[in-house]
Amino acid sequence: MAYRRVSRLKQAQSGLGLEAQEADIQGYAERREARIIAEYTEVESGRINERPQLKAALHHAKVTGATLVIAKLDRLSRSASFTLALRDSGVKFVCCDMPEANDLTIGVLAVVAQAEAQAISRRTKDALQMARKRVEATGQRSHGEIKRLGNPNGATALARAGKGNAAAVAKVKARADQRAGDLAVVLRAIRVGGATTLAAIARELNERDMITPRGGRWHASSVANLLRRLEA
Repeated sequence: MAYRRVSRLKQAQSGLGLEAQEADIQGYAERREARIIAEYTEVESGRINERPQLKAALHHAKVTGATLVIAKLDRLSRSASFTLALRDSGVKFVCCDMPEANDLTIGVLAVVAQAEAQAISRRTKDALQMARKRVEATGQRSHGEIKRLGNPNGATALARAGKGNAAAVAKVKARADQRAGDLAVVLRAIRVGGATTLAAIARELNERDMITPRGGRWHASSVANLLRRLEA
């Protein structure tokens, strides 16, 4: 998914700036043997965050799972908060002049925090495992019983804390509802175009490179599930 931006109308009319951006994006795609499925061009200042073409490109990338490719980072925005908001939208993006400045490196602090949390989790698990082995090896007992490790109440304690299966199911449902909302506009356009049966809609979604919530191809059954979710 390609996105190009120039600040002035004269640049757009003359091609000044746009051709260079297109060359960078095409070269990036060729080096990675990737296919550009759509192109969006904006004539707007980098200081303005309300951009219809960028919004359309982000939506298209989101529903297809494609990566948004920009020639230069300053073609995206000069605002750090805007770029961070893009990262939080869940759309993958990359800049040709600075491939490392993608959604991962911009959120490097979040990644470091996650790595630290994972390290703490690993250390805790290792400590518990070592404690279990020590109990098994020494036969250490507490009040006549082998010392228990972890939460003795198990799933009951998790449910009481609101961290049980119900919370996980609610989270999955929320993601599915959001995905259905993202596809609602696409479905309306497909129906206006004449596709009315489930099979025809599925075929059109696949031709537009749209992906199912699980990242697969569309079938009549998956379209039916999507429509039921939207109606609900």
